[in-house]
Amino acid sequence: MRTIRESLNSEIDDFHPQGQLIRRRFMRSCRLAASLGLLSVAWPGSAVQGSTIEAINHTHWAINRFSVDGRSGIDIIGPYQGGGGGCCYIAPQRWMPGMSVRLEWERGAGDSGGFPGFHDRSKYHAWLDDIDAQTKVLSREVSVPDYTGQKVCGITVHFLPCDDIQVTTSCYAYGSPEYPIKIPLQLPEPQSCAR
Repeated sequence: MRTIRESLNSEIDDFHPQGQLIRRRFMRSCRLAASLGLLSVAWPGSAVQGSTIEAINHTHWAINRFSVDGRSGIDIIGPYQGGGGGCCYIAPQRWMPGMSVRLEWERGAGDSGGFPGFHDRSKYHAWLDDIDAQTKVLSREVSVPDYTGQKVCGITVHFLPCDDIQVTTSCYAYGSPEYPIKIPLQLPEPQSCAR
């Protein structure tokens, strides 16, 4: 696992300003093409439904990475934003009581506030140490709501304050009247979290 320090240092050495974006889009396209090919081979003619892994971040933290049952959500998601696009969440044909997914994620600083620049290496490294200290890796088993009688369109993970999580398999877009999770994007965050 690369630290934020390693990621930023590799970006410093990147000569093309769009290099990271180009590489990420290319890799995403390759992964999606490979996953869709494997999906069609693995379940020919079955009613198993596979689709994207999306997320909505309701917190001031950045979601640096996340996965559902070991499948990557791909994108880094900034504070109070949506993202994802990984392939694929594969829902069983029938929902069963007690059904859950294993969610793993890394959250960290949501902005680059206090960035001292690169000219003073000691200040730069102290800033990186502070950013790294805010990073936390978490995992949780999350219940999948009953989707009996509904079309399944992948899975959307909602990252909530206090490291709480909700998921849905709804085909409706977040914010639409039919969408089952009605939580506003910017929630007030509590002073402390009970855990």
